Amino acid sequence: MMMRDGKDIYQKVLKYCETLHARWNLLEIRAIFLRRFLLQNVALELFLATRTAIMFAFNDEETVKKVVYQLPRVGVGVKYGLPQSRKTSLMTPRQLFKHSDMCLKWQKREISNFDYLMFLNTVAGRTFNDLSQYPVFPWILTNYTSDTLDLNVAANFRDLSKPIGALSENRRKFFQERYTSWSDDQIPAFHYGTHYSTPAFTLNWLLRIEPFSTMFINLHDGKFDHPDRILHSIKDTWERCQRDSHDVKELIPEMFYLPEMFRNSNRFNLGSRQDGAQVGDIVLPAWADSPEQFILMHRQALESDLVSCQLNQWIDLIFGYKQKGAEAVRAVNVFYHLTYEGSVNLKAVETPGQMEAIEQQIMSFGQTPSQLLTEAHPPRHSVMSMTPTIFRRLDDDLCMMMKYISNSPIVYLAANTFHQIPNPTVVGVAQNLVFSLNKWDNSYSYGASQRSALAMDPSNTDGTVQLPLTADPQLATANTAAILARRHLGDAFDQRLTVSCTNFVTTTDSKYIFACGYPDYSFRIVDTDTGKVRQAVYGHGDVVTCIARSETSLFSDCYVVTGSMDCTVVLWHWNGTQGYIAGEYNQPGETPSPRSILTGHEAAISSLCVSAEHGLVISGCEDGIILIHTTGSDLLRRIRGQGIVTQLSMSRECVLLALYDSKRIVTYSATARLLDESIAEDKIECLTITRDGEFAVTGSINGRISIWRVFPLTKLYTYQSLNTAVRSVSVAASHRFILGGLDSGAIVVYNADFNRWHYEYKHRYQQQAQQPQKAATPK
Repeated sequence: MMMRDGKDIYQKVLKYCETLHARWNLLEIRAIFLRRFLLQNVALELFLATRTAIMFAFNDEETVKKVVYQLPRVGVGVKYGLPQSRKTSLMTPRQLFKHSDMCLKWQKREISNFDYLMFLNTVAGRTFNDLSQYPVFPWILTNYTSDTLDLNVAANFRDLSKPIGALSENRRKFFQERYTSWSDDQIPAFHYGTHYSTPAFTLNWLLRIEPFSTMFINLHDGKFDHPDRILHSIKDTWERCQRDSHDVKELIPEMFYLPEMFRNSNRFNLGSRQDGAQVGDIVLPAWADSPEQFILMHRQALESDLVSCQLNQWIDLIFGYKQKGAEAVRAVNVFYHLTYEGSVNLKAVETPGQMEAIEQQIMSFGQTPSQLLTEAHPPRHSVMSMTPTIFRRLDDDLCMMMKYISNSPIVYLAANTFHQIPNPTVVGVAQNLVFSLNKWDNSYSYGASQRSALAMDPSNTDGTVQLPLTADPQLATANTAAILARRHLGDAFDQRLTVSCTNFVTTTDSKYIFACGYPDYSFRIVDTDTGKVRQAVYGHGDVVTCIARSETSLFSDCYVVTGSMDCTVVLWHWNGTQGYIAGEYNQPGETPSPRSILTGHEAAISSLCVSAEHGLVISGCEDGIILIHTTGSDLLRRIRGQGIVTQLSMSRECVLLALYDSKRIVTYSATARLLDESIAEDKIECLTITRDGEFAVTGSINGRISIWRVFPLTKLYTYQSLNTAVRSVSVAASHRFILGGLDSGAIVVYNADFNRWHYEYKHRYQQQAQQPQKAATPK
């Protein structure tokens, strides 16, 4: 909700507000951004730990400063590599960009193109809370007519060094002539009167899903637009962007992650076009069999090396030095003057009529992002220049195996191996509830030692063979009760439970383990340094059977969700800074309080997953039902499957992976649409999805660890079978290693080569591998 003058509520916003009044806890604020409203720096956008964003518009900049000094000193958050202070909240977009390390991370390929574009949009003032400043993404493909799409062919990609209005030579000449022949003394010359990101363009992309359907109808006086102007076909829309002087739109982020926007699932009557075609679902290119496949291919195109190596030139046009001034003129990239920051002083406007006209112009025809750079943006390093051996085949799958003195099965593994963590650790929990903190060496790489190693004796520390994983010294040779107490999760679990990976989660820094299954109906947070229970949390009427947490970064808040034999699911808030499950007001010392209690199941909960990023809680139970709730406790979808829902996991692209009866793998969209399914050869004991969401890793009772593509669901590779069941799996943050917890009480580490299975590099890798190896010739 946006407020003006402290009293007058911006009336148009009220149509889309669920409630007029709301409250938010100040301690849950994680980032504060200075925002523009009607081109004036009079707004603030607050980002909460629950991934909620609220935007407020005030009367003037002084009020904004006063409000900031009453808010917590969180700056714009560690996510952007900036200090936590009120000063950073009031930095200009250019200062925020300059002081952030995100550009360097992108150059070094530590973050994806999608994440970097979202960062640029956020810093430059683009926000989902204002349609006139909606995030903007580039058109990247040109081939929407062929039956197939090869992402290794440059001709299929747009020239990102040119603005969308100047891709066609005819349109470029038209706009250049408009600029050079402009003769109005009051209005500066421009190439484009309509911005590449306007409310009308944005709503036209999203009109098939709410609340954008309602917004679109209200924009057109209570009805849908003429059918010939409604988005009907990706191919037609792209062609119109090459010839129509009024259509210079770029894309929106949803084009890379939201397949639901292409379906007319609400069955709106959108009319018929002049050629007789009924407007319904968006017509996709022939190379996309479904919206999900279009999104997959579109995202892979965005992350391709061909786009990566020229994306900096598009950034120069949208956020950089070619956005305004002489460089913009040379690049045919000048927009109507009222779209630019600082172009008008609303306080100097003399009459209400003039004020209303200017405001309407700004809101209807878009706003240019804040300029972040005044010089050329540095290019991204090529994959081949950074890692020239990336396509080299790994000679050995096995990296190492580590065996403990105890033979208790390793039922849970967490590879907390991010480079930002001072002490990267692999946490292991055995069936006897003894846990281990095993040191991980991020500097280790395949080929550093002459051979792979089988380390059956964890006490071997003479350094003769370099290994990535070092056994917890507390457990290597110890057998005293005092030391074991520091590595034990306390009371035994309820006898009705079979201890599995779904009973545990850890924090990213490995300081705390969350464990469930205790007979007193609690779940507990255990300090891994002392082995003491930090919190025992009660919220169920029977034994807690499974637990999960949402995605998180170091010391950040997250959601924790628990399921029970009482058929309920409870959502909790974890305060990452203080290290406790929060109460109602998120104050230290409070009794833990549920954020939501989710109902609807009629059998014991058997599996869970939660995403703060998407605001979803997904729960499965023993009768095969899967429920999808929002974190605000609204039930969205109900999926009826067959068999016990053994495990659930969801990718960042909202592809839900469900395992039934430890045998049948099924993938669904976030709207519960069945995407694919497969019957596994062996009984699957555990699974996890990689951080990029593209692959799944499973471990079976027959000792096999397999790699699967999540969409379309396909088994890609299986490591050599072990002589013992795999009870847990995890993937190192670098994606270079896969770890398995074995029934024999050992941890196995495999070398992983996901590039071998990645779509873009698949053909190149195969060609590289098929080339004959030439023997070295002595000189």
